[in-house]
Amino acid sequence: MNLVFLDTNILIYRRDPRHQEKQRIAYAWIAALGKQFRGRLSWQVLQEFYSVATRKLAALGLDPQLAQSDVRLLSRWQPAEPDLLLCESAWSLADRYGFAWWDALIVAAALRQECTLLLSEDLQHNLVVDGRLTIINPFAPDAPLPPDAS
Repeated sequence: MNLVFLDTNILIYRRDPRHQEKQRIAYAWIAALGKQFRGRLSWQVLQEFYSVATRKLAALGLDPQLAQSDVRLLSRWQPAEPDLLLCESAWSLADRYGFAWWDALIVAAALRQECTLLLSEDLQHNLVVDGRLTIINPFAPDAPLPPDAS
């Protein structure tokens, strides 16, 4: 079973009414991966989501309790825990690929969880990391569609 790691921006677009097409795509990915138990993320992603949702999206009318509910539900996705080994892996990835620190932690968490795809708008589309993780911008014209959630 191929596992898919979601970066923070995918979770944000799910709740951001200003970008309807991205919201639709983010919702489709989250729904499909949740239904198939194939979605993964990290505590870093959940913390970043909550911070952005309660600061920026709250100004657009997002109820902070909805953001809290999202974090509770997504915590079922087996978030990667931060530890020294994750830092060591992120340092190595940052050196080899030039990732910024926070991005390197996300990539390291996806690799730790044996994901084959990482969905992110912020990282290089179609980059293959260590021959086993492909970064995909799900909003790119050539991005794959979410797996069938039926």
